[in-house]
Amino acid sequence: MHPARPWLVVGALCGLTSVALGAFGAHGLDGRVEPRMLANWHTAADYLAIHALAILVCGALLVARPRAAGVGLAAWLFLVGLALFSGSLFALVLSGVRTLGMITPIGGMLLLGGWLALAFAGWRLSGGRDHGG
Repeated sequence: MHPARPWLVVGALCGLTSVALGAFGAHGLDGRVEPRMLANWHTAADYLAIHALAILVCGALLVARPRAAGVGLAAWLFLVGLALFSGSLFALVLSGVRTLGMITPIGGMLLLGGWLALAFAGWRLSGGRDHGG
């Protein structure tokens, strides 16, 4: 299997999920949860959409350079970061369990790590070095 395939699929599914959950927040939760909690929901959906695009960029880079160093790491960091960041916010809003909010910053740090890994990969690619993976 080509190394880009899973990331192109995962990125597209994250994008689909962000639209569905954003719509659910706007139409299904409005008036049912506190405004602050609704804002948390929309933040989670926004981050999911933005990082879906980042995962798609990783997939596109892997189409062009299947062994590009750091790209796979960036994609994994984005995916796990999304699960923890957006996932904890969605769970917080639906459950009302405020301690779930303690997971959110861990996800945020992983998302930052994903951007750093992607910057590293871009630096390596622009210099013509793409060995490793």
